[in-house]
Amino acid sequence: MDQSAREWVTTTTILHELRDAGNGRAWERFVGRFRDPLVAFARRSGLTDADADDAAQETLVELARLLREGRYDRDKGRLSAWLFGIARRSVLRHRQREARSRERALDGDFHRGFEPPTDEKSVEDLWNTEWERWAWTVCLGRVRAEFEPTTLRAFLLVVQGERSADSAAEELGVPVKAVYNAKHRVLKRLRELRDDLEETA
Repeated sequence: MDQSAREWVTTTTILHELRDAGNGRAWERFVGRFRDPLVAFARRSGLTDADADDAAQETLVELARLLREGRYDRDKGRLSAWLFGIARRSVLRHRQREARSRERALDGDFHRGFEPPTDEKSVEDLWNTEWERWAWTVCLGRVRAEFEPTTLRAFLLVVQGERSADSAAEELGVPVKAVYNAKHRVLKRLRELRDDLEETA
């Protein structure tokens, strides 16, 4: 289910409830929120779809374990950094197993001729790219559910479409001030949602 279609639950709440191993709803929320960037990162790292799913699941299980053992400390790094560290190790294990068995079961045109990054900086850059893409999608999906269509359209025209406020106002038939207000309000909310995704609140 799309994130915007659900009631927004803060990441802080999800991680707090996840400490209870019997809280199945918290696990579902946790997986629903963070699985997508993990799978995308694993696939872009050269894993098959099946192995990417496995690597993502392993990463989520490991973070849940650290939470329940009291070893996750958000003061020592943002949530994305913790997930990246675990995901990178999981992807590496899968790639090493694949290399040992000499099986390159990479399906689809996407993988043909594709050499995944191996040096530390390139791997980290790949993670950051996937995380940013995912965060923008999730946050934008949520603001779509919270703002009037005209307000959101004004924001998208100016920010994503790189249109001037005057041009956006003319297209929408609203005062220029309304466009500026829309940009300010939506950006403010996006920053709030983004902070929540990083569990900084």
